[in-house]
Amino acid sequence: MNFRTQLLVFFLALISFLNSGAQTNKPPGYTSTNKKAIKQMDEGKKNFEYKKDKEAEKNFLKAIELDPNFVEPHMALGYLYSDHKRIDEAIEHFKKCVEINADFFPNNFYNLGGLYMMQGKYSEGRAAYEAYLKYPRINPTLKENADKFLVNAKFGENALKNPQPFKPVNAGDAINSNYYEYFPTITADGSQFLFTRNIREESGTAGQEDFYISMNNNGKWMSSTPMKGLNSPGNEGAPNISADGQFMFFVLCPDQFGNYGADGRKGYGSCDIFFSQKINGKWSEPRNVGEPINSRNWETQPSFSSDGKTLYFVRGIVTREGIKSQDIYMSQIGFDGQFSDPVKLGPNINTDGKEESVYIHPDNMTLYFASDGFPGMGGLDLFMSKRQPNGEWGPSVNLGYPINTFVDDNSLLVGPNGKIAYFASERPGGYGGLDIYQFEMPETFRPEQITYAKGKVYDSLSRVGLEAEFELIDLETQKQVLKSLSAKDGKFLITLTANHDYLLNVSKNGYLFYSDNFSLKNVVADYNNPFVLNVPMQPISDVGDIELKNVFFDVDKFDLKPQSKAELNKLADFLKKNPTIKGQLEGHTDNTGDKKKNQVLSENRAKSVYNYLTTEGGIDKTRLSFIGYGDTKPKVPNDTPEHKAANRRTVFKVLKK
Repeated sequence: MNFRTQLLVFFLALISFLNSGAQTNKPPGYTSTNKKAIKQMDEGKKNFEYKKDKEAEKNFLKAIELDPNFVEPHMALGYLYSDHKRIDEAIEHFKKCVEINADFFPNNFYNLGGLYMMQGKYSEGRAAYEAYLKYPRINPTLKENADKFLVNAKFGENALKNPQPFKPVNAGDAINSNYYEYFPTITADGSQFLFTRNIREESGTAGQEDFYISMNNNGKWMSSTPMKGLNSPGNEGAPNISADGQFMFFVLCPDQFGNYGADGRKGYGSCDIFFSQKINGKWSEPRNVGEPINSRNWETQPSFSSDGKTLYFVRGIVTREGIKSQDIYMSQIGFDGQFSDPVKLGPNINTDGKEESVYIHPDNMTLYFASDGFPGMGGLDLFMSKRQPNGEWGPSVNLGYPINTFVDDNSLLVGPNGKIAYFASERPGGYGGLDIYQFEMPETFRPEQITYAKGKVYDSLSRVGLEAEFELIDLETQKQVLKSLSAKDGKFLITLTANHDYLLNVSKNGYLFYSDNFSLKNVVADYNNPFVLNVPMQPISDVGDIELKNVFFDVDKFDLKPQSKAELNKLADFLKKNPTIKGQLEGHTDNTGDKKKNQVLSENRAKSVYNYLTTEGGIDKTRLSFIGYGDTKPKVPNDTPEHKAANRRTVFKVLKK
């Protein structure tokens, strides 16, 4: 209930009491016997009901001048000034009410608490709510609200005493302008910065929303330009670009005629999530993501996980009264390429309040979002949650003051390196309207360290880029953490989280599959020095071999380690898809130790792989053979530990197509 409505309700209650039939020397319900003051109060009520606020203000002030201890006009001015955002004046009049007669209307303490919170005066707000909650007979709904707001007041009071290191800096005129910039997004390699610009003349007007992009040149953002192929006469907003820069999800809302920005763009009734794919350097015509993500409800603010599997977004349930039950949902892409039915995230993320501005960091472990349902500074606060070992989201952590303040705080973006974060603010000193600011994220709230691998998949003979399927598997858990496609020109980018060992497989029909691995165990993931990987794909022929870089043995042993299974399962799948291929498994060692023992060890290792493929993998024994070469066929000289490691290998050699 807004302040204007509260004042009207108060007036109705007074009228009811005044007409109750009580006969005293003063009208029942009024706290004054001054007839002239009462007349001014009555005139003020009439003027207010006819929305003549200036005249009503004069009446109420005159009533107070005639009787300074007349509570009712103080209350009326408190509500009136609150409705007009004149908060300091409203506070003074509500304070006067409780000074004159605290018990006359306990809700004055409740109103004071809310006004203090609007100014970030948490100690005063706490005292007001505590005073209100001491009354035994108060409105149950207001009591529930006061209990919640009291928690926020105590939280804010403590947060002010323990501020986070936070020094926002304007992102500069390459990104900001005298218009409104917000909802930033960035690629995992930090090369592209995308945001929404709203060209409007003043606050409160609708304006024209379009996408702008800025490119990174040696750590400096270049002048932003409108995105080609996506902007339309309609409004495009809340962009989220995939980690590899190949897909973009964003929001379109219908105009009064039900159009979504351009001819042919169809929707489901309210704001919908659309997507576009970059093909040969150009963004494709936007397409509606469709059901089950979009519905007659309000879907907005998408965030696509770096593993290419999960879309997070905000859904608000549309009712006749407007949008309510605003929560964060997720939907996963199945093997058929279709999105699953959206699932609402659990109680560690969603509350009875409002959630929005969801952002999944490229580490795929850290979720940032805004909420007004958890204890906070008031309004929307920014929170962080970490994915737990069981896959569930852990408790939400408030980012604290002064990242959060007593006003709404949202639109948070945490850069891929985890150190630099961005948000939108209309604070003084900017270029005009909302500007995008950046700051160094306190270590407590940083995501997991990541780096990334980028490169190109190409035909080993023609050198032409290939669109190929690649996947990343955690060697320890044997679980797939990413499955995606390289671009049409063969380029790809994948994120890697620290403290894991990864298997990379690249495959394409008509080619031998490619295998590699990345070890980030006990290594500091250096975002500034990514893995650069070119993937030559060998066309299937009667010759060719695959080095199985993810087949592992202990020193001087030939028992397969569990981490080898994912690689060998891929080889088995490849052989099943290409039933005419026969091959030989080759074992190789370095030159350390006795040559005869090396020969036996290499043969036993090749045999172990053969046994796995013909038993666990289901491959016919007639298609495979094995041989050990010991140290007789080194790839490189055995002159360094690194070269010796490269010579210890298992190879699948194609014998017949």
